[in-house]
Amino acid sequence: MDTIATFTKKIMESLKIPLFNMGDSPFTVLTLVYLVFATLLLFYLASKINKILTHRLLARSRIDYGVRAAVGSIMKYVVLTIGFIIILQTAGINLSSLTILFGALGIGIGFGLQNVINNFVSGLIILFERPIKVGDRIEVAGVAGDVIDISMRATTIVTNDNISIIVPNSQFISETVINWSHTDRNVRFNYPVGVSYKEDPQVVKKVLLEVALDNPGVLKEPKPDVLFTEYAESAIMFNLRVWTREYINRPGVLKSQLYYEISRRFREEGIEIPFPQSDIHIKEMPK
Repeated sequence: MDTIATFTKKIMESLKIPLFNMGDSPFTVLTLVYLVFATLLLFYLASKINKILTHRLLARSRIDYGVRAAVGSIMKYVVLTIGFIIILQTAGINLSSLTILFGALGIGIGFGLQNVINNFVSGLIILFERPIKVGDRIEVAGVAGDVIDISMRATTIVTNDNISIIVPNSQFISETVINWSHTDRNVRFNYPVGVSYKEDPQVVKKVLLEVALDNPGVLKEPKPDVLFTEYAESAIMFNLRVWTREYINRPGVLKSQLYYEISRRFREEGIEIPFPQSDIHIKEMPK
């Protein structure tokens, strides 16, 4: 027993050996161990508070999930900030002695973290104002896809090719964003169709509407319609306008389906699809 007590005493004495001084406070190995474990515990508690606040307490109300997530994230950072101050004080570190050091570091870090802070503030704006939300189909900075996650720094978008693209939140505030499903997921697509001048426009309109209504991806309400748009050089042009909910993230697939069926129906009805052509008249010069 005396051996164990002696060994324990030596370990405690070695842990209390000062590594360096922070002002008037010695920084020991024991202080380092305490800071590591206390910090890990603080992060764990902050994450638990965030989850409980977001998924339990605020989930009972009618508050939107994005707002709940923002409140939970803010509370997490508040807990972390207060917790770090308490940990440093209980570790015996004199915070006043670190003021100058923190001030110098703060200036350098402030310049280096401008983009991070910008994205963080932009994330709060997104979560509170809700210009985009999880599940929306959007286009920003040349990227088109579905929003699957909005964090405090960046937003994750998945494209039709199942590629995840991480977009900084600041781009959603500073650039133009196209949100195909901001109010609802009903969108209208326009598909141009040209036929020969010899065709009856009423027959063409009838065929196009039948093709649209027969496609299960096209909504029956609002109804599809056909506009007679112009007399082009080699064709009379129509615009088939259809509403869809299913193909909001696959407009090219719906376009292909409709064009395949239009081509088949035009052949059945004998409707000619023109191609660009020119007539050349050759005049003989007088002798």
